[in-house]
Amino acid sequence: MADTEALELEALWAEFHDVVNMTSQELAAWLRTSSAGEETEQPPEEAGPEQGRGVLAILRKRQMDLTDADVDLMYDIVDTVRNERAAGPRATVPEPDWRRRLMSLGHDPLRAEEV
Repeated sequence: MADTEALELEALWAEFHDVVNMTSQELAAWLRTSSAGEETEQPPEEAGPEQGRGVLAILRKRQMDLTDADVDLMYDIVDTVRNERAAGPRATVPEPDWRRRLMSLGHDPLRAEEV
């Protein structure tokens, strides 16, 4: 059973890093930039949406240091990015907003060849 779990985690780790195509430095900079206002800027550790901060934390970890919450978030991010890419930009979420949302999850659709 443990071997199966290890293989599943290895596959998830690889898939997560396939859909998250921004480096931790790029994502951190994006989260800070996207959450900055005209008069204030959030502290770096609080910048951006919670999921984006979670992705950033995972990118800074080794696979062996993942928590159950990290694994759950990785599944959510993979599913979200794949679903958003399949749906593409639409009238309710125009292209710039669509790209910004995906980038807040660590995925720049302009870099992606296939997800």
